[in-house]
Amino acid sequence: MPTPKTIAIRRLVPSEGAAYRQIRLEALKTAPDAFGSSYEAEAARDLSHFEERVASGCVFGAFDRGRIIGMVGFYQQSGAKQNHKGVLWGMYVAPGYRKSGAGRRLVRAVVSHATDLVDLVTLSVMTENQPAIALYSEMGFRTYGTEPRALKSATGYLDEALMIRDLN
Repeated sequence: MPTPKTIAIRRLVPSEGAAYRQIRLEALKTAPDAFGSSYEAEAARDLSHFEERVASGCVFGAFDRGRIIGMVGFYQQSGAKQNHKGVLWGMYVAPGYRKSGAGRRLVRAVVSHATDLVDLVTLSVMTENQPAIALYSEMGFRTYGTEPRALKSATGYLDEALMIRDLN
């Protein structure tokens, strides 16, 4: 098991598009039902797509000795009546690093980044993913609803738990 001392969390820069692509594709292959996109759709995209996504947004990576092992994204909603809300998206930690503290630190990075930008952070997570729901709950998020049949996969429909954290 890796130790928290060897794991670093930091915001990705556009030149790290290849690392982001790598962990994103791993996430889609490892947990295909956890994301709205598919491995096939993302694998077909050019590296420039991933560089642009990092450049235009906020993506944090978890690294162990220079190798990316986790990711999470954040964006602030737009519009005068919704820009008080942010969204945590795309959370993933490689299986060998789960329970290492990397996930907790990734969520903490988003919350820290969001604190001066928004009042609320929302997220959605598959209702079957109880370890993730437990982590988010420990980090101050609470479930406020369920979206039935939020995603349709090869195995059928999947429900999402809708969670929120008030930053004030």
